[in-house]
Amino acid sequence: MTKGLKPIQLPETYNYIAAFLTFTCNLKCSYCINHFEQSIIKRKTMTGKEWVEGFNRFVSRNDLPVTLQGGEPSLHQDFIYIINNLKPELNIDILTNLQFDVDEFIKNVRPNRIKRKAPYASIRVSFHPQVMDLGELIRKTLIMLKHGFSIGIWVVAHPAYEKIILKAQEKCKNIGIDFRVKEFLGEYDHKLYGTYRHKGCCDKQFKKVASCKTTELLIDSSGSVYRCHSDLYAGIGAIGHILDPDFKIEDKFRPCDRFGHCNPCDVKVKTDRFQQFGHTSVEIKFASIG
Repeated sequence: MTKGLKPIQLPETYNYIAAFLTFTCNLKCSYCINHFEQSIIKRKTMTGKEWVEGFNRFVSRNDLPVTLQGGEPSLHQDFIYIINNLKPELNIDILTNLQFDVDEFIKNVRPNRIKRKAPYASIRVSFHPQVMDLGELIRKTLIMLKHGFSIGIWVVAHPAYEKIILKAQEKCKNIGIDFRVKEFLGEYDHKLYGTYRHKGCCDKQFKKVASCKTTELLIDSSGSVYRCHSDLYAGIGAIGHILDPDFKIEDKFRPCDRFGHCNPCDVKVKTDRFQQFGHTSVEIKFASIG
């Protein structure tokens, strides 16, 4: 750890650490959640050395890994370096579309570095029927499984691809690949999909004052920390930076004047890291009237 960078203690209430290594992606899905209310995200990207310096400050728990994601995290030029240089006591999960060279990955990364006790795979591969070939994805996943990696395939239940997804799920089940379906979030055919905690939170029809408290550490590609996905994707209201010597996580409610333009990831009702349903990432309180 760089001299002067104090450890950062993760609150017991935190459920997730999301590190957006880069917002670049090699796929062009029309329904990408990263662009719920924004256009293509262009942001500074930290070097691998900087990411490692920031990550290694974290004092986390065995059941709370750093999740490397994006964009597509493997497009970061120091992707392998980051994985291999995080301190051993910090567990790692990866969200990826698996478009990278798996043979190169296997040659350079130990399977046990990305494996822990959890009810789901540590490497979660996103299947996007609109732009991906399932056969090639299965081939690469089976290679990773053969070499001992904790890996499974996940897909969002986009209404336009329901039949394809069901067939893919059955095929993967028959050959021993863990294949899971997640609820589709966002708009399709003039309808907003998703199960949300608060009425109108993602409709983008109004703005309302509220107070919010997150259970997630959200870090963009520049190392800035945000209170919610909506702020992160918009690049507004950063609450700190992981390389700031004085940065610490404050587990508290923060004022917001943009309720109604929430990102679905923050307000959807979902499973937590233990796969127990009923969790919402952000707790929201509204000012009492009268």
